[in-house]
Amino acid sequence: MADLPLTGLPLAGRPLTGGPLAGTAAAGLLEAAPLTVPHTVKARHEYRGMRTAEHYFEVPLDHFRAAAPAGETITIFAREYVSADYSEDEAAQLPWLLYLQGGPGGRGNRLPALGGWSKAAAKDFRILMLDQRGTGLSAAVDRNTLPLRGNDADQAAYLAHFRADSIVADAEAIRLALGSGPWTIYGQSYGGFCALSYLSFAPEGLREALITGGLAPLAGPADRVYRATFQRVAARNAEYFGRYPEDRAAVTRIARHLRDTEEYLPDGERLTVERFQMVGSFLGGNTRVDALHHLLEDAFVGTPGGDRLSDAFLDQVRGLVSRAANPLYALMHESIYGQGESTDWAAWRVLQDFPEFSPAAPEPLLTGEMVYPWYFEQDPALRPLQDVARRLAEKDDWPPLYDPERLALNTVPVAAAVYTDDIYVDRGLSLETAAAVRGLQVWESADFHHDGIADDGEGIFARLLGLTRSVRD
Repeated sequence: MADLPLTGLPLAGRPLTGGPLAGTAAAGLLEAAPLTVPHTVKARHEYRGMRTAEHYFEVPLDHFRAAAPAGETITIFAREYVSADYSEDEAAQLPWLLYLQGGPGGRGNRLPALGGWSKAAAKDFRILMLDQRGTGLSAAVDRNTLPLRGNDADQAAYLAHFRADSIVADAEAIRLALGSGPWTIYGQSYGGFCALSYLSFAPEGLREALITGGLAPLAGPADRVYRATFQRVAARNAEYFGRYPEDRAAVTRIARHLRDTEEYLPDGERLTVERFQMVGSFLGGNTRVDALHHLLEDAFVGTPGGDRLSDAFLDQVRGLVSRAANPLYALMHESIYGQGESTDWAAWRVLQDFPEFSPAAPEPLLTGEMVYPWYFEQDPALRPLQDVARRLAEKDDWPPLYDPERLALNTVPVAAAVYTDDIYVDRGLSLETAAAVRGLQVWESADFHHDGIADDGEGIFARLLGLTRSVRD
């Protein structure tokens, strides 16, 4: 496909005027000559009722002309999925849907077949599954690749280009390289945060936006996010232990055992109480919560030296507490809330007001997706990145991620699923944001948790798409 100029959008073609973004990096992006975005398709496949194509794009590292070397580019990968029910000619006429996955730090989903939300979407769209920059095949970031950037300060400066504003700029470059008109976007969790940035900076690139479990607060310190979510995680612990009362004793027993006895994960690292508490990630979903009970029920085995944690248990826990597969999540997690101020390890500071989550508590609660400084001491995949993480936590000049004035004037049809008891994206903060986006339609449900699309993706997608179409049509 031919390379096309990147023009006609605030993120890469003309400056914004007035409003809170005036004078910021997001206001005057790529004001000089239009960019061309090289695009190649390297492979095509057909299997299990779908066809795929593997797209590669060369985009600027720094869309905002800040500190990156002039002309430096990175490769962005995206996989196209289309139903084999359509001929190739018919498929070429379908509109695009860009899926923005959760994270930060998770690569685009690798679909073994069309199912759930993707099955519903493939009826009307060509699906583009993006590996957001820093993940998968898109300039992946980890402890091995980051040293290529230089010292710790250089690495932190590099990662400053890996937030939602840059992801949106990539997406717009890709849309135009594909020759697409305004397209539909679907953002799950952090993908919803990116969708709000898209609506802020490049709404002319959007036909409609669907969001599930991903309405970010538009302003305010990160502290308010964690103060709200700690309360929801505490309530979810109570709900879980009400459902499986025997697991209250099991969690307490494991915590006490880890205080008195050294237990080691298969990677040779010690399992501490605080790392064990991370298994609370299971509490974030309907489809995963019962798996927590199955994990805990056979944690101990008898040995000649007394009861010890089983190898099977330790192996499963290792997969839950290691960030080897997605270090960008730990590095960038709090930065997704940073706007004009440092996040300064917000979750760690707020934790002090919730002693029931302390690893030293008599009956400690399980934690959620919060990130703490000790992650970078106890996780071997993160240990080399301690100073980089510290620099990101201290960074106090993060540019805006949203434009409240533009969102208040929004004309793009938007529908969002808000889950009443979501422990990752707080209901109250979500509804606050929904009220600030003109025309955003909320569908609130207490039937799902953060992983709602794993529970009934087909139904949720169809409902949100129907809401946006009812407005536009």
